[in-house]
Amino acid sequence: MSDTWLEVTLPVPAEQLDRVCGVLTANGMSGLVVEEEGDFLRFLEQNRQYWDYVDEDLAARMKGASRVKFYVPDDADGQNQLRRYLAGLEEYEPQTVSLREEDWATSWQKYYQPIPVGRRVYIVPDWMRGEPVPEGRTPLYLNPGLTFGTGAHPTTQLCLELLEEALRPGDRVLDLGCGSGILAIAALALGAGRAAGVDIDPKAADVAFENAALNGVGPDRLSVYAGDVLGDKKLAARLKPGQNRVVLANIVADVIIPLSARAGEFMTPDGVFLASGVIDGRQEEVKAALEVNGLAVTRHLERGGWHAFQAVRA
Repeated sequence: MSDTWLEVTLPVPAEQLDRVCGVLTANGMSGLVVEEEGDFLRFLEQNRQYWDYVDEDLAARMKGASRVKFYVPDDADGQNQLRRYLAGLEEYEPQTVSLREEDWATSWQKYYQPIPVGRRVYIVPDWMRGEPVPEGRTPLYLNPGLTFGTGAHPTTQLCLELLEEALRPGDRVLDLGCGSGILAIAALALGAGRAAGVDIDPKAADVAFENAALNGVGPDRLSVYAGDVLGDKKLAARLKPGQNRVVLANIVADVIIPLSARAGEFMTPDGVFLASGVIDGRQEEVKAALEVNGLAVTRHLERGGWHAFQAVRA
């Protein structure tokens, strides 16, 4: 595996950010960092009490800024990944910088700050462990590694908000497309009894178990599998069909639609299916697929051009 990384930057007009992020996510790259002047200014305002001064050079760099960053290995495999991720975005010229492993980690960390989500969750980077946690919040310590799952993206936040409302103490939870494990681990932190995750990326299991360990969660409570649940019957059989009260899928519309035909088989009779990652314009298509497959939508959330659904058996 490469020990150097390419930091890929796409300068993007502000009005095109949602579309570009949607294309990148649909192409498989969901570990995105979005830099936008408005977000930068809001961050400064909301955290004014922590700043003695504002770095003028940083403020100048953020003036009018609107760009998307992500990382790929700096090798032949990474170049193939990059071409795949940029399909459909040929009008943008990527800017790339090669980083060593340790520089990549530092580059990622500077973007990652504690994030309050919903009423109870407080996502904290592990390198900030020990700092105060707001009263009434449950800390979730993460080290995102190489797989998406910082909690900063609206799709993850929407899914966490639905999760904290739907979850009952002791529930068994199944996360389809678990990535860094953030949703499964959050479920356990919020009172689930057991959780399982599955992802087509073989690196996801290692990252998820590392993040679980940061939160005192071991393999006695969390299982993670690599594979395609839609095409692997043996894998599907290991995911406790009919025994999961909460089934999650924070992916993209093109995966959620076929997955909606299978979600019910993993759920208990009173189970709920939480689907997020649906970009604006695809929400009615996803809702129709859920209903065709015997699920009734009971909640629909939207934020920043992304949609999430809660559904139960019709």
